[in-house]
Amino acid sequence: MIETQKIDPTTDYSRLFTPFKIGNMEVKNRIVLSPMGTGSSKIDGSKSNSEIRYYEERARGGAGMIILGCQLLTEELAQGSLEGTLEKEHVIPKLTELVEAVQRYGTKVVCQISPGTGRNAFPSMYGEPPVSASPIPAVFDPSVTCHALTVPEIAKIMEQFTNSADIAKKAGFDAIEIHGHAGYLIDQFMSPVWNKREDEYGGSDENRARFARDIIRALRKAVGPNMPIMFRISLDHRFEGGRTLEDSMPLIQLLEAEGVDALDIDSGSYETLDYIFPPAYLGDACMEYVCEMARKHVNIPLLNSGNHTPETAIRLLESGNADFVMFGRPLIADPELPNKLMRGCREDVRPCIRCNEECIGRIVNRLTKLSCAVNIQAAEEQRFKLVKTEMPKKVLVIGAGPAGLEAARVAATIGHQVILVEKEHEIGGQLRVAATPQFKSQLRDLVKWFGVQLNKLKVDVRLNTELQADDSLLDSADRIILAAGALPIEPPILGLDYDNVISVVDAHLHKDLVKGKRIVICGGGLSACDSAIELAQEHGKQVTVIEMRDAVAKDVMFINTISIYRMFDEYGIKQRTNSRVTSIDKVGVHITKLDGSNECIPADTVITAFGMKPDRRLAESIQAKYHAKTRVVGDSDTVGNVGTAVRGGYYAAISLED
Repeated sequence: MIETQKIDPTTDYSRLFTPFKIGNMEVKNRIVLSPMGTGSSKIDGSKSNSEIRYYEERARGGAGMIILGCQLLTEELAQGSLEGTLEKEHVIPKLTELVEAVQRYGTKVVCQISPGTGRNAFPSMYGEPPVSASPIPAVFDPSVTCHALTVPEIAKIMEQFTNSADIAKKAGFDAIEIHGHAGYLIDQFMSPVWNKREDEYGGSDENRARFARDIIRALRKAVGPNMPIMFRISLDHRFEGGRTLEDSMPLIQLLEAEGVDALDIDSGSYETLDYIFPPAYLGDACMEYVCEMARKHVNIPLLNSGNHTPETAIRLLESGNADFVMFGRPLIADPELPNKLMRGCREDVRPCIRCNEECIGRIVNRLTKLSCAVNIQAAEEQRFKLVKTEMPKKVLVIGAGPAGLEAARVAATIGHQVILVEKEHEIGGQLRVAATPQFKSQLRDLVKWFGVQLNKLKVDVRLNTELQADDSLLDSADRIILAAGALPIEPPILGLDYDNVISVVDAHLHKDLVKGKRIVICGGGLSACDSAIELAQEHGKQVTVIEMRDAVAKDVMFINTISIYRMFDEYGIKQRTNSRVTSIDKVGVHITKLDGSNECIPADTVITAFGMKPDRRLAESIQAKYHAKTRVVGDSDTVGNVGTAVRGGYYAAISLED
């Protein structure tokens, strides 16, 4: 048997499934899908079929309310993004299809409307300077000065809001949410750090809130007094000069006085971007703290987001400081999270690993639509639908890392007979290695989740089993999926065999091998950075990271590096970039810097993290004999991350009959 996830069976999740009202709209439970762009609307601003199915799946999974990612007032303001526009009536039929697909399950659906990014616009997406409250520098190109909106231009935007709200109402939405969040255009008016105006839109809390209050009135003109209007706002920008939690209290009171029916609150801004897309490093419920003060200043319902788990959701509701808990990426990872909790199946909830690689990472870095590292069906619910096979096969999966685990799970789910062999004494592969820091608990949860699923699917898991190319299991299998993992790269550096030198894998798994106080890590990739933070944060080590390139974490998703760099500073982790390791001895690590100078960094323990390479040894011997029925996936094929490994395993399993 495999180790299964240990969850407190006495936890009562029933509080999550009590109804609550926003205005006169009753929501069936307290679980809300956070507003997140999917990058999958059509270029004409209308919704695509895949986006409709994406939202429908989260409604079917039991969410009480779904808030769409921001819909822009006009095509010009959308700046080429594929999130949808509310400018022309041709978008109404597809919006109606989306709305009714969600409402079918008793889920409320909210249209979030935005006048754009303002100073946060990407340089590639504007021909003229972006607009803002004042003539301030653009975020991504400070040499560009924003155009300060004139009063007539503001009046035109209000007309556009009325038009967009009318379109949303005709499409059948249950409520409207104003996107006043995280330093976007509306927030730029509300914040003195960006609003330098001296007219009726600047100079005091009342004036800085005028733009937002004008929007509320413009929406009411279209939707009438009964349709709820919500407002999304960051209450704490978390950077020097930004709006603080205390600064935000008069603003939310003004919004309540203007008739906002609920507030969607968290923290962060583009200056602290990792709080907009909080990675694993920020921990659970990292923005819950804004709720207590907000509750004391307003009487309308509060919604809160930010790395929530089912357990933190219960805690927040029981505190009385919020009325709804928002799950963004967790509902991408597992759209059935609400129904599984309601059925008492907490162990079946697939955890979000907070990697940002396949959700926001795909949209920003690859300009393509959202997916998920652990749920390959996200935004592809129809195309990647699992269908029971009519031709069950004997499938042998070799290797129980993320690729092999997913391949075994999916193959068994669709009805194949699966044997999974693993040479180690437990499942997980590189996941098990990467999961040792406290801040990577989601990876530990993912390994446990796979264990639960494989047990329930009755997969024949054989641990401590290392196959050779002549093993009879290979001959009897109809299909072989090989996911044997990777090997560490060992460059020809003098001293790698010294007793004080260990691999980063051993550093993660065997802390007793990390001797002394002074630790030097050779290599600055993700595993090295995580190990450095773990050793400094949890074990009080003095850590130095050496990297050949000009920055550590060079291949890490850029939002996550913000947290990594902050933690490096917090725990005094030193960096030696543009530096090449030339040798290692009992004194320390000798490096040559970019300018040609040399230095020895003293070390009690040296950790090697030069990267990984595919382990092709078993693959080559098996493919030589069973090429036609063998597929190589995961790091055995190409070294990647959790998402690429899981995707490879998923693809191999769903194509077994091809």
